Amino acid sequence: MTVYGALDIGGTKIAGALVDDAGTLLVRAQRPTPAQRSAGELMAAVTSVLDELALHPMWDELTCLGIASAGPVDTAAGTVSPVNIPAWRRFPLTGRVAAHPRLPLGLRPVLVGDAVAMTAAEHWLGAARGFENALCMVVSTGVGGGLVLGGRLHTGRTGNAGHIGHITVDLDGSLCPCGAPGCVEGFASGTAIAAHAQAAGWSAPAGVAPTAAAVADAARAGNPHARAAYERAAQALAAAIAATAALVELDLVVIGGGVAQAGDTLFAPLRRRMADYAVLDFTRGLPVVPALLALDAGLIGAAAVASSRAGVASSQAPVASSQAGVPALSSGPRP
Repeated sequence: MTVYGALDIGGTKIAGALVDDAGTLLVRAQRPTPAQRSAGELMAAVTSVLDELALHPMWDELTCLGIASAGPVDTAAGTVSPVNIPAWRRFPLTGRVAAHPRLPLGLRPVLVGDAVAMTAAEHWLGAARGFENALCMVVSTGVGGGLVLGGRLHTGRTGNAGHIGHITVDLDGSLCPCGAPGCVEGFASGTAIAAHAQAAGWSAPAGVAPTAAAVADAARAGNPHARAAYERAAQALAAAIAATAALVELDLVVIGGGVAQAGDTLFAPLRRRMADYAVLDFTRGLPVVPALLALDAGLIGAAAVASSRAGVASSQAPVASSQAGVPALSSGPRP
């Protein structure tokens, strides 16, 4: 059995895992992301996850390590500047992880954007398996995406292709933390959904945190403010997805992340709104489906990309492409 390592760093959690060559998690560790704390405290949380993984007996079999991080990232430089983690700006994450004392000698971590990692996982083992052209999205604390074009993962020069959360959908909208007005993320992230519902008059029940999941529960119970918050998020997502489909001609859209766990509370208005925006013949009827790999897709995808970059031999692992070492994931025939 071949063993891959993976980290998945987002605005809410820092997760790590050892993954086998079938994409199965052998062990998993997680810490909360101290997103508003110092760069050193953030790195300490990452180190703590690695320390826990290193206690597992399969750690010594590690062949590669992938790091999926909220973006923007610079995969060539090994640095990260996550919009929702302000203390990390051009932070040398790859180098800091490589310095961990338990990392096998000579093993160089591979950095990838978190949504690109999710895309790699869904194309390898999930809902996008067998599709030639797909957009995969993570809708969570932030909104990100990745593209499969011509059967290959398309990442761009710095690894940031697919940043759909920072497409402007409201020219006069509020400024996003990225600096642009009216970004998708300001409408459809979990943070934005909860904030909009609260501003409209919704409040969480006593003892319940005011999260997007709590808003979804209220929407299912018929609360009009909660339903409006998800309708607003769905409209922003539909506009951005339709624009992307018009640009690159997609076969499928896959949506994962914490907000996607709302199920039909998100997907029903999203599919309805798609009919308003995806109106060209080649975009009309574009399937939009939930991710199959749920909340561990970032870990599986980080492992997949790292294994391909490292050239790890496995009958089931992703196959390396000629595009800057990014994997063209092996997959079966299109469903």
